[in-house]
Amino acid sequence: MDEEYDVIVLGTGLTECILSGLLSVDGQKVLHMDRNDYYGGDSASLNLTQLYQKFRSTPPPEALQLGRDRDYAVDLIPKFILSSGELTKMLVHTDVTRYLEFKVIAGSYVYRDGKISKVPSTQTEAVMSPLMGFFEKRRAQKFFSYLQYWKEDDPATHQGFDVNKGTMKALYEKFGLEAGTQDFVGHAMALWLDDDYLTKPARETVDRIVLYTISMSRYGKSPYIYPLYGLGELPQAFARLSAIYGGTYMLDKKIEKINVNAETGIFEGVTSGGETVRAKKVIGDPSYFGAGQDPEEGGKIRVVETGKVIRAICILKHPIPGTDNADSAQIIIPQNQVGRKNDIYIAAVSSAHNVAAPNVWIAIVSTIVETSVPEREILPGLQLLGNVVDKFISITPLYAPTSSGTNDNIFITKSYDATSHFETVVEDVSDVWQRVKGEKLVLKKKETEIEA
Repeated sequence: MDEEYDVIVLGTGLTECILSGLLSVDGQKVLHMDRNDYYGGDSASLNLTQLYQKFRSTPPPEALQLGRDRDYAVDLIPKFILSSGELTKMLVHTDVTRYLEFKVIAGSYVYRDGKISKVPSTQTEAVMSPLMGFFEKRRAQKFFSYLQYWKEDDPATHQGFDVNKGTMKALYEKFGLEAGTQDFVGHAMALWLDDDYLTKPARETVDRIVLYTISMSRYGKSPYIYPLYGLGELPQAFARLSAIYGGTYMLDKKIEKINVNAETGIFEGVTSGGETVRAKKVIGDPSYFGAGQDPEEGGKIRVVETGKVIRAICILKHPIPGTDNADSAQIIIPQNQVGRKNDIYIAAVSSAHNVAAPNVWIAIVSTIVETSVPEREILPGLQLLGNVVDKFISITPLYAPTSSGTNDNIFITKSYDATSHFETVVEDVSDVWQRVKGEKLVLKKKETEIEA
């Protein structure tokens, strides 16, 4: 390990793999290391044996008749890709799409007044939707028409409202939208995690809603796409990209020490297997920088716990009730509907996506932990699933870096949150890129279409 690198990346989670791929394309000399002997880290996909081994330390019970081991690729972190979102732009920009195949998620649903309803994807569905009454639909139509025709450089389209200054709450009130409609728009379309957005300038929410509607119109049924054979394919695809551009990969390498200059505190290298490799900068997930460990005496605390997320991986032998026998679905339970501070998310896929045996669905329920009884918090989601053949519960701390890394060249990513989409992951990628490079991440536009 005598070579010196521009960047060492620790961990092969999706965030880290995207960054190593983008940095390699940018001409950086990258070394990517992982303590595990497989790609993906927390965002890996497991076969049936690996799933039971991880959570139960036992083989899959034969009595459940779950089918062949190799038919499964169960995501540990359930997320879908917005078809016109930032991750799609990254996939197209880097040409990573050549390594992957995608399938459209059959429907996006929202929970309201004790039942789930499909987020309309066509004019006909909008007219028939039970989410709104007749008069509310007329108000909502005016609201969405306003968003559709709004242009920043044309004051005539603003209707007297400045989205850069006025709050989203005020914009809802301008069109007289009911609280239930606000829930559905803010959480199922703008994909906000909580209601803090209501008191902030409306511009970002407007942009998010427009992105959702563009994504919805791209393929029809829903705004989301998903890679065949599971999300574990995504880190591997970006790893291949990095390798093509000269990146070096080392799996099954225990990281013994992050080396910093004793006087300046600036990063110098990484020690693994008794050997030290030098680099100018290091990027890594929180587990490589003290997450979940007691800080060493006099050592710097580099990550802090910001909360916990609970996830329940559920095996079903039927589609989720109320989804019209869909082979996949996203369901969002807005916080206000169940008296919470954070939304509950359900991501469901099936054998149609090559992630389970025939006639088997995998539904993952997740949310941010708010109480001392986390399993009780996801009950509203579990109750929507019908009969659950088996389930695996995990409660995982969420970590964030304590500093930007610009002073010591140590750049740490965030843990994966409870959302069932990738927009927050891409925000983290863009944030780390800007800290590492000192400039915004700009993806040159390509018109290539993802086949789904």
